[in-house]
Amino acid sequence: MFENFLMRAITSLPGIIIAMVVHEWAHARVAYALGDFTPKMQGRLTLNPMAHIDPFGLLFLLVAHFGWAKPVQINPYNFSNPKRDDILVSLAGPASNFLVAFLTLLVLIFMVKFGVPMSDGMKLVLNFIMVINVNFGIFNLLPIPPLDGSHILKQILPYELAQRYEFIERYSMFIFLLIIMTPILDWVFVPLQRFVLGIFQIVAGILL
Repeated sequence: MFENFLMRAITSLPGIIIAMVVHEWAHARVAYALGDFTPKMQGRLTLNPMAHIDPFGLLFLLVAHFGWAKPVQINPYNFSNPKRDDILVSLAGPASNFLVAFLTLLVLIFMVKFGVPMSDGMKLVLNFIMVINVNFGIFNLLPIPPLDGSHILKQILPYELAQRYEFIERYSMFIFLLIIMTPILDWVFVPLQRFVLGIFQIVAGILL
């Protein structure tokens, strides 16, 4: 059993690191492009994993399949249109994960279609990169503070509802614990994951 866990941890680690790093870098890059220099001053405009990975968050993700990276801090007062730009920054992370997943699928299809030699280990790693990035994108779009989905929802809600919505944040830890200890994630992730991957496969089929 330990050998299975170790093998899964080793083969999934590249996907986890890529998902975390690309996600946080995308937040930082879009915020910087929209006029906020905070991510640059904090050294987040890099794809160096050391700038983005939280060791405990990475460990939890490997062991419990639930973890976190170092969040990118932004100052919305530096944006020309704070409401719109906060939404764009929030969308950037999940969008980058979906893009990585799609590109990985293209690589897999290309290698299979054109007979490029590929070991079982390499195929497993690439599949993990694809699936983990899809899951990372979906998870961060959930409207639970402080996930990206909560930022987006807060910005599109009327002011009074947005203020009430902020109170949910104090219960976020309980919500996450409920998610971990129940099959809720399976109920949400399995159909959404199949939907996203289905769309990717259709588009990839057209391209290749």
